[in-house]
Amino acid sequence: ALFQPPKPIRGGIPICFPQFGNLDSLEQHGFARNRLWSVDPDPPPCSSHTNSRAFIDLILRHSEEEAKIWSHRYELRLRVALGPAGDLMLTSRIRNTNTDGKSFTFTFAYHTYFFVTDISEVRVEGLETLDYLDNLQNRERFTEQGDAITFESEVDKIYLSTPTKIAILDHERKRTFELRKDGLPDAGEFILGSYVLISVVWNPWDKKAKAMADFGDEEYKHMLCVEAACVEKPITLKPGEEWKGRQDISIVPSSYCSGQLDPRGQLDLRR
Repeated sequence: ALFQPPKPIRGGIPICFPQFGNLDSLEQHGFARNRLWSVDPDPPPCSSHTNSRAFIDLILRHSEEEAKIWSHRYELRLRVALGPAGDLMLTSRIRNTNTDGKSFTFTFAYHTYFFVTDISEVRVEGLETLDYLDNLQNRERFTEQGDAITFESEVDKIYLSTPTKIAILDHERKRTFELRKDGLPDAGEFILGSYVLISVVWNPWDKKAKAMADFGDEEYKHMLCVEAACVEKPITLKPGEEWKGRQDISIVPSSYCSGQLDPRGQLDLRR
């Protein structure tokens, strides 16, 4: 990775806002991942079902520099919470704070990089039978045919209308990443579940890895991006309106999820 602001830092969980990809006039994946955030010294308390978690609230607001490329006023609050068993919960709240009466539209993604032992031994379950757009074939639309996603070459797919639960099975390490994504249904708020959920699955493989200055030639073997996103239908907020999205990541034994995911099933995250 290159630690040279304002360049993005590869890895971790970059926050893509107000744009995912390069489908609009802004820089790739928007500007949020390249900005300095502030820490809220007195954040609101956790809700009752997450009292056992340690958490921190990070805040990003509009700036004069951003106004040259995106003229809207906003507040993006990211709560990063860690549970006793090591599970990670990210909750994002985006509010339109425009004072000129204007709405704004955005797309959003958690661009999550997972460490895996050997990409050729990894399976992604929960996306089978779904339609996807293949970025390697001019975004042509296909339907997933396999009983799981496996990796033998470069993959860059956008899966449409995805379920709230996906599993990444790392067979060599005998562990599974369980990825859950949803919204918290509070009154008067836009939630992730109100929009079409997508999942982006990406591994650059060998040729593209060698072509990227901030990516080791062999690092593609030990990484996989599975990204919870809301981009197929952009979100529009009127002044004062707020959108909330959430992603949970936990680790369970590999045998736990295998063969038990319903691609059309739903999961209640309010626990």
